[in-house]
Amino acid sequence: MTSLSLLLLFSLLLHQPPPISAAKSPPLFPKESLPTKSGYLPINPTTNSAIFYTFYEAQKPNSSLSKTPLLIWLQGGPGCSSMMGNFYELGPWRVSQTPNVEQVALEPNSGSWNRLFGLLFLDNPIGVGFSIAETPEEIPRDQDGVAKHLFAAVTAFVGLDPSFKTRPIYITGESYAGKYVPAIGYYVLKKNAQLPPSKQLNLAGVAIGNGLTDPATQVATHAVNAYFSGLINDKQKNQLEKLQDEAVELTRKGNWSAATDARNAVLHSLKNMTGLATLYDFRRLIPYETSLVTKFLSPPEVKKSLGVSESMVYEECSDVVGAALHEDVMKSVKYMVEFLVKESKVLLYQGHCDLRDGVVSTEAWVKEMKWEGIEKFMEAERKVWRVNGLLAGYVQKWGSLSHAVVLGAGHLVPTDQPVNSQAMIEDWVLERGVFASEQVGDVCLGFQGEI
Repeated sequence: MTSLSLLLLFSLLLHQPPPISAAKSPPLFPKESLPTKSGYLPINPTTNSAIFYTFYEAQKPNSSLSKTPLLIWLQGGPGCSSMMGNFYELGPWRVSQTPNVEQVALEPNSGSWNRLFGLLFLDNPIGVGFSIAETPEEIPRDQDGVAKHLFAAVTAFVGLDPSFKTRPIYITGESYAGKYVPAIGYYVLKKNAQLPPSKQLNLAGVAIGNGLTDPATQVATHAVNAYFSGLINDKQKNQLEKLQDEAVELTRKGNWSAATDARNAVLHSLKNMTGLATLYDFRRLIPYETSLVTKFLSPPEVKKSLGVSESMVYEECSDVVGAALHEDVMKSVKYMVEFLVKESKVLLYQGHCDLRDGVVSTEAWVKEMKWEGIEKFMEAERKVWRVNGLLAGYVQKWGSLSHAVVLGAGHLVPTDQPVNSQAMIEDWVLERGVFASEQVGDVCLGFQGEI
């Protein structure tokens, strides 16, 4: 072989691409998608138990950060992780998976709730998700225990940055957080009255999505809701009503564990009668794919990026925490909402395709609220709500209480309608569009684009 041939061969070898096995794969958690802050918030000075959090600062705040609202998100369950809300619903990045591709990936969420506001996700109660319960005995058994831990965690978070102290706080959540949200809101207002201003939390309002709040009233609506939706016939309606009556009676007697089992029997029977893939959204042919979040959060490198021990095993929902709160399920917190609506502002919203904790379920207990404004609220006009000129749902508002129905959405409203849910939360917090205190004429345009 001539020297020229050798030189050409050497040149070709030098410029060969590396073998596929040696190519560096993209990071599971790209730098731009990392939270602003994440880690642990202590809830008890005498134990190592702590609530895990991820915080995302506002992307495009329309005021100084010291005045920019802070939204807190709590998942339901009881016992499910708020990382589901973070990476599957309303966080700035959502997990996705391309068909026939094993690896999951993150992609930007156009409907994230931190567009204008700071957004804090809390794995609550302890023992849920990446949160730490040093002993099972420390896991709360009721909403008072939940609220005490949340108050400690939020107070610790506010202490991380001096600018957090002056920012208005809005506590939000869905499903079983229909109890967590009122519980922490109620606790904050009661606690603030006993504390000097420097130690108070700046609570401005609460928002509950598809919430379980007054369970006995809500469980009694399933049969009639399914019947008039055309999903069951009259015979099945009667069968379901008998099961509902049992759950209500057990609740009335304070037989809490049996009442919870009875409610589960109602939901199980309804699912069997309808044959639906999920009661969370009667349109779906398969359930929500929340397992993608578990897949994303399992690799050591992702846990390390979030400040979590690589030895921790992430569970979407904790059976241990669910069992601890079993007797709490059928206890009502309606009285807490009644207190909150007098002292702050309240948003109740539901996806109209949810058969578990949907529109009919919520309206049943709302009309029974003991609040001086309830009659005027019930008489208030239900406005047609549009986002970017398109029908998004309906909003009824009077005074400090707002109720929104989100069309084209099931139990996980931000997953199903990301842009509309973003418009809803932004307009409610900022009191504009259909959520404005004063409405001009009959035209309520809602969110019209970036500020």
